[in-house]
Amino acid sequence: MSAVDQIRDDARAAMKDGDRKRSSALRMIQDVLQQDAKLGKNDEVAALQRERKKRIEAAEAYANAGRDEQAEAERFEAGLITAYLPAQLSDEELNALVAEAVESTGATEQKQMGQVMGALKDKVAGRADGKRVSTAVREHLAS
Repeated sequence: MSAVDQIRDDARAAMKDGDRKRSSALRMIQDVLQQDAKLGKNDEVAALQRERKKRIEAAEAYANAGRDEQAEAERFEAGLITAYLPAQLSDEELNALVAEAVESTGATEQKQMGQVMGALKDKVAGRADGKRVSTAVREHLAS
């Protein structure tokens, strides 16, 4: 079952349960996925990650502005989105993939980081944040 179908079913269940907050958030996520599909992108994981990142950044901004209620709502939506994303790589798994990519590309210095990132792109797609991957690659190349 695709993420869109699962979200649609969960939104219906939330509506039946009378959980307005959850059903509203799920319908919003469903709408984003449908818009992405209409545009021909058809990458549900990328869309979900993008939306999750937006929610986390918005929650931080609201919290910094002292708007705790809105920050909590954004965190709630980010948590919902996380449930539909593939399981994230552990640090050990990520470091193993980075070591393998560095070895396969023969990279030895920081300026070859792009080659390593390119080799890792498909292996970590949807399972690790790009910032986390680039940090791991930098650390590995620095050692």
